[in-house]
Amino acid sequence: MRAPLQQIETSGELPRSADAVVIGGGIVGVFAAYYLARRGMRVALVEKGRIGAEQSSRNWGWCRQQNRDARELPMATRSLDLWDSFAAETGEGTGFRRCGLLYLSNDEAELAGWARWRDFARTAGVTTHMLDSTEASERGRVTGRTWKGGVFSPTDGTADPSRAAPSVARAILKLGSTVHQNCAARGIETEGGRLSGVVTESGTIRTKVAVLAGGAWASSFCRQFGFRFPQASIRSSILSVSPGAEGLPDALHTARISATRRGDGGYTLAISGRGRVDVTPQQLRFSSQFLPMFLKRWRSLAPGGLQGVRSGHETLRHWRLDQPTPMERMRILDPVPDQATIRLTHARALELLPAFRQTRITAAWAGYIDSTPDGVPAIGEIDTVPGFFLAAGFSGHGFGIGPGAGHLVADLVAGSQPIVDPTSYDPRRFDASAWGKVADF
Repeated sequence: MRAPLQQIETSGELPRSADAVVIGGGIVGVFAAYYLARRGMRVALVEKGRIGAEQSSRNWGWCRQQNRDARELPMATRSLDLWDSFAAETGEGTGFRRCGLLYLSNDEAELAGWARWRDFARTAGVTTHMLDSTEASERGRVTGRTWKGGVFSPTDGTADPSRAAPSVARAILKLGSTVHQNCAARGIETEGGRLSGVVTESGTIRTKVAVLAGGAWASSFCRQFGFRFPQASIRSSILSVSPGAEGLPDALHTARISATRRGDGGYTLAISGRGRVDVTPQQLRFSSQFLPMFLKRWRSLAPGGLQGVRSGHETLRHWRLDQPTPMERMRILDPVPDQATIRLTHARALELLPAFRQTRITAAWAGYIDSTPDGVPAIGEIDTVPGFFLAAGFSGHGFGIGPGAGHLVADLVAGSQPIVDPTSYDPRRFDASAWGKVADF
């Protein structure tokens, strides 16, 4: 039972040239293409499978500032404004609502951490409300429990993962650019040391600008032209239930379970941070750089299996540009969910929120969350290939900050004033150690 996803019809014949080519039709890729097209550029977006079919439709749908790492908070704030304005600009709906996010806890250390973040957020102009026991218990009354405290972030919200990326793709088409599904990018061509084209399975597009927003595939793609991008993926499993649970918050997080209302009135249920490590050659290659993150997150992770090897997204091999690549053999990463996690997630949801007893499980799925060693995305031009821009490694945050990331990419391509300071996202930072820099999220 796969994650729900709206299907769309896209462009036919591949253009021979374009002002920019965007590789990858997830939320970051479509927003990058959209903001480039809004600048009057002829953009060709190529996606090996379906628009939004990988992690962009497999996440919770949260669009938050709350508890963001300081390096990501400015982009999260700008992204909320862009989520708001997108529907008005295009007439396309992403399901975005500023419904507020509710966090509840009985852990003093966790509450103290949230209070420290609240104090930091004030310096950035972000509103978040710490809740005392009475307030938290009232907001969480549907649980029937007394809570020591919590947080409510009123300006944060959610969007619909099943609709968002396809809606942005339609907006790209309205602007006169093209979107190509089932069209894998195999590699790039250069002339005089600069990017000159993107080679796809359907032909080569001549261009001076390309953006790689390839999600979990980005590192293996970069390897083809000699750029070292440390990236590793965790398999996360979540489920959805049918409508029928009344009186619940739109978006609730606790240490044991998180719940998000979907557009159809049902809910997505997940255990925050929990995942399986499917060992791959790429993970082994970059293991030393990911050690700080593993030491910080190990309590939430468990050994996985060989799904990652079979999927091919973290291969170390080189491939020929005139032959089918791993992307064409695995059009959509659709890993098997961890059934133990699905059962535990559902059991915890029924225990904490009895209203879910009026629902049934409608789907369960997994996705690969691609991460960088410090948990902050890589966004910027690759200095060894001028004209080639990377936007990947979003570490489970890409959906919420997708509009800001796409806008920043367009700013960097155009050489205009960036929507946020791009320094923290510079891909060259991976030449140094991640010790002491792993994001809190």
